[in-house]
Amino acid sequence: MIFEVLKIVAGEINQYFSELEMDDSEVILENVSMIDSQQDVAESLKNKLILSMINLREEITMKNFPNHQIQEEMVNYKNPKLNLNLFLIFCANRSVYKKSLSDLSRILEFFQHKKVFTQSNTAFDRELDEMSGIRDFRFTMELFTPTFEELNYIWGTLGGRQLPSVFYRLNLVQIDRDMTLSQQGVITEISRNYHQQ
Repeated sequence: MIFEVLKIVAGEINQYFSELEMDDSEVILENVSMIDSQQDVAESLKNKLILSMINLREEITMKNFPNHQIQEEMVNYKNPKLNLNLFLIFCANRSVYKKSLSDLSRILEFFQHKKVFTQSNTAFDRELDEMSGIRDFRFTMELFTPTFEELNYIWGTLGGRQLPSVFYRLNLVQIDRDMTLSQQGVITEISRNYHQQ
Protein backbone atom coordinates (compact mmCIF):
# COMPACT_ATOMS: atom_id res chain seq x y z
CA MET A 1 0.00 0.00 0.00
CA ILE A 2 2.93 2.37 0.63
CA PHE A 3 4.20 2.12 -2.95
CA GLU A 4 0.70 2.57 -4.39
CA VAL A 5 0.00 5.69 -2.33
CA LEU A 6 3.34 7.30 -3.30
CA LYS A 7 2.70 6.44 -6.95
CA ILE A 8 -0.69 8.18 -6.70
CA VAL A 9 0.89 11.30 -5.15
CA ALA A 10 3.60 11.48 -7.83
CA GLY A 11 1.00 10.94 -10.58
CA GLU A 12 -1.25 13.71 -9.26
CA ILE A 13 1.61 16.22 -9.11
CA ASN A 14 2.76 15.25 -12.61
CA GLN A 15 -0.79 15.81 -13.86
CA TYR A 16 -0.71 19.28 -12.28
CA PHE A 17 2.63 20.03 -13.95
CA SER A 18 1.13 18.91 -17.24
CA GLU A 19 -1.80 21.31 -16.81
CA LEU A 20 0.70 24.13 -16.16
CA GLU A 21 2.59 23.06 -19.31
CA MET A 22 5.76 22.47 -17.31
CA ASP A 23 7.02 19.79 -19.66
CA ASP A 24 10.51 19.63 -18.16
CA SER A 25 9.17 18.97 -14.63
CA GLU A 26 8.29 15.48 -13.53
CA VAL A 27 8.30 13.88 -10.08
CA ILE A 28 9.93 10.45 -10.03
CA LEU A 29 9.64 7.95 -7.20
CA GLU A 30 13.22 7.06 -6.26
CA ASN A 31 15.61 6.82 -3.32
CA VAL A 32 16.96 10.34 -2.73
CA SER A 33 20.05 8.97 -0.95
CA MET A 34 21.31 7.64 -4.30
CA ILE A 35 21.91 11.15 -5.72
CA ASP A 36 25.61 11.20 -4.81
CA SER A 37 26.24 7.47 -5.08
CA GLN A 38 28.68 5.91 -7.52
CA GLN A 39 25.95 3.70 -9.02
CA ASP A 40 24.22 4.05 -12.38
CA VAL A 41 21.02 5.28 -10.76
CA ALA A 42 22.78 8.53 -9.73
CA GLU A 43 23.04 9.54 -13.39
CA SER A 44 19.30 9.02 -13.91
CA LEU A 45 18.55 11.34 -10.95
CA LYS A 46 20.36 14.34 -12.40
CA ASN A 47 18.12 17.34 -13.11
CA LYS A 48 15.05 15.58 -11.63
CA LEU A 49 12.41 16.10 -8.96
CA ILE A 50 12.59 13.13 -6.60
CA LEU A 51 9.97 11.83 -4.19
CA SER A 52 11.25 9.55 -1.42
CA MET A 53 9.92 8.18 1.83
CA ILE A 54 12.45 8.95 4.57
CA ASN A 55 10.60 7.56 7.59
CA LEU A 56 7.33 6.10 8.81
CA ARG A 57 5.63 6.09 12.18
CA GLU A 58 2.71 4.12 13.53
CA GLU A 59 -0.30 6.22 14.52
CA ILE A 60 -0.62 4.91 18.06
CA THR A 61 -3.86 6.78 18.80
CA MET A 62 -5.64 4.33 16.48
CA LYS A 63 -3.83 1.21 17.67
CA ASN A 64 -6.51 -0.24 19.93
CA PHE A 65 -9.52 -0.18 17.62
CA PRO A 66 -11.07 -3.63 17.29
CA ASN A 67 -11.16 -5.17 13.84
CA HIS A 68 -14.10 -7.48 13.29
CA GLN A 69 -16.83 -7.90 10.71
CA ILE A 70 -20.30 -9.36 11.07
CA GLN A 71 -21.42 -11.42 8.10
CA GLU A 72 -24.84 -13.01 8.37
CA GLU A 73 -24.71 -15.09 11.58
CA MET A 74 -20.93 -15.08 12.06
CA VAL A 75 -18.37 -12.62 13.44
CA ASN A 76 -14.92 -12.65 11.80
CA TYR A 77 -12.11 -11.45 14.06
CA LYS A 78 -8.86 -10.01 12.65
CA ASN A 79 -5.82 -8.24 14.02
CA PRO A 80 -6.28 -4.46 14.16
CA LYS A 81 -5.25 -2.51 11.06
CA LEU A 82 -1.78 -0.97 11.04
CA ASN A 83 -2.14 2.80 10.65
CA LEU A 84 0.98 4.60 9.43
CA ASN A 85 2.12 8.16 8.88
CA LEU A 86 4.73 8.47 6.12
CA PHE A 87 7.38 11.19 6.10
CA LEU A 88 8.17 12.23 2.55
CA ILE A 89 10.74 14.46 0.89
CA PHE A 90 10.40 16.19 -2.44
CA CYS A 91 13.93 17.01 -3.54
CA ALA A 92 14.78 19.23 -6.52
CA ASN A 93 18.05 17.92 -7.93
CA ARG A 94 18.26 20.61 -10.62
CA SER A 95 21.32 22.10 -12.26
CA VAL A 96 19.70 25.57 -12.11
CA TYR A 97 18.87 26.76 -8.59
CA LYS A 98 15.97 29.02 -9.56
CA LYS A 99 14.35 26.07 -11.40
CA SER A 100 14.59 24.03 -8.17
CA LEU A 101 12.83 26.78 -6.24
CA SER A 102 10.16 27.15 -8.91
CA ASP A 103 9.43 23.40 -8.88
CA LEU A 104 9.16 23.32 -5.09
CA SER A 105 6.80 26.32 -5.18
CA ARG A 106 4.51 24.44 -7.59
CA ILE A 107 4.51 21.40 -5.30
CA LEU A 108 3.55 23.62 -2.36
CA GLU A 109 0.79 25.19 -4.47
CA PHE A 110 -0.54 21.78 -5.41
CA PHE A 111 -0.84 20.57 -1.81
CA GLN A 112 -2.22 23.94 -0.68
CA HIS A 113 -5.11 23.29 -3.06
CA LYS A 114 -5.49 19.54 -2.55
CA LYS A 115 -4.79 18.12 0.90
CA VAL A 116 -7.21 15.18 0.98
CA PHE A 117 -6.93 12.22 -1.39
CA THR A 118 -9.67 9.63 -1.80
CA GLN A 119 -10.50 7.10 -4.51
CA SER A 120 -13.32 9.41 -5.67
CA ASN A 121 -11.29 12.64 -6.05
CA THR A 122 -8.07 11.09 -7.34
CA ALA A 123 -7.32 9.88 -10.85
CA PHE A 124 -5.03 6.87 -11.23
CA ASP A 125 -4.80 3.91 -13.58
CA ARG A 126 -6.69 1.16 -11.76
CA GLU A 127 -5.83 -1.33 -14.52
CA LEU A 128 -2.10 -1.40 -13.76
CA ASP A 129 -0.90 -4.58 -12.05
CA GLU A 130 1.12 -2.56 -9.56
CA MET A 131 -2.07 -0.76 -8.46
CA SER A 132 -4.14 -3.91 -8.00
CA GLY A 133 -3.67 -3.92 -4.20
CA ILE A 134 -5.39 -0.59 -3.72
CA ARG A 135 -9.04 -0.49 -2.70
CA ASP A 136 -10.63 2.24 -0.64
CA PHE A 137 -8.23 4.90 0.57
CA ARG A 138 -8.25 8.25 2.25
CA PHE A 139 -5.11 10.13 3.22
CA THR A 140 -4.06 13.71 3.80
CA MET A 141 -0.87 15.63 3.10
CA GLU A 142 0.50 17.98 5.74
CA LEU A 143 3.56 20.21 5.43
CA PHE A 144 6.29 19.04 7.79
CA THR A 145 9.03 21.46 8.79
CA PRO A 146 12.02 19.92 10.58
CA THR A 147 14.22 22.12 12.74
CA PHE A 148 17.69 23.07 11.44
CA GLU A 149 19.18 20.39 13.67
CA GLU A 150 16.76 17.73 12.37
CA LEU A 151 17.38 18.89 8.81
CA ASN A 152 21.13 18.51 9.28
CA TYR A 153 20.63 15.05 10.72
CA ILE A 154 18.30 13.99 7.86
CA TRP A 155 20.72 15.07 5.14
CA GLY A 156 23.63 13.55 7.06
CA THR A 157 21.75 10.25 7.23
CA LEU A 158 20.93 10.42 3.54
CA GLY A 159 24.66 10.73 2.93
CA GLY A 160 24.63 13.67 0.60
CA ARG A 161 24.81 17.38 0.26
CA GLN A 162 21.70 19.36 1.14
CA LEU A 163 19.51 20.17 -1.84
CA PRO A 164 16.39 22.35 -2.15
CA SER A 165 13.59 20.25 -0.72
CA VAL A 166 10.26 20.25 1.02
CA PHE A 167 8.96 17.70 3.54
CA TYR A 168 5.44 16.39 3.97
CA ARG A 169 3.73 14.02 6.34
CA LEU A 170 1.25 11.72 4.65
CA ASN A 171 -1.40 10.87 7.21
CA LEU A 172 -2.82 7.61 7.39
CA VAL A 173 -1.98 4.68 5.25
CA GLN A 174 -3.75 1.57 6.46
CA ILE A 175 -2.09 -1.81 6.17
CA ASP A 176 -4.59 -4.63 6.54
CA ARG A 177 -3.90 -8.22 5.58
CA ASP A 178 -7.33 -9.63 4.86
CA MET A 179 -6.96 -12.73 7.04
CA THR A 180 -9.41 -13.98 9.64
CA LEU A 181 -7.97 -15.06 13.00
CA SER A 182 -11.13 -16.65 14.33
CA GLN A 183 -14.83 -16.93 13.61
CA GLN A 184 -17.69 -17.17 16.07
CA GLY A 185 -21.45 -17.04 15.96
CA VAL A 186 -23.36 -13.85 16.67
CA ILE A 187 -25.16 -13.67 20.00
CA THR A 188 -28.79 -13.29 19.03
CA GLU A 189 -30.57 -14.11 22.27
CA ILE A 190 -29.87 -13.91 25.98
CA SER A 191 -31.75 -16.17 28.35
CA ARG A 192 -31.58 -16.62 32.08
CA ASN A 193 -31.65 -19.97 33.73
CA TYR A 194 -32.26 -19.71 37.42
CA HIS A 195 -34.54 -21.39 39.94
CA GLN A 196 -36.25 -19.75 42.85
CA GLN A 197 -35.79 -21.54 46.16
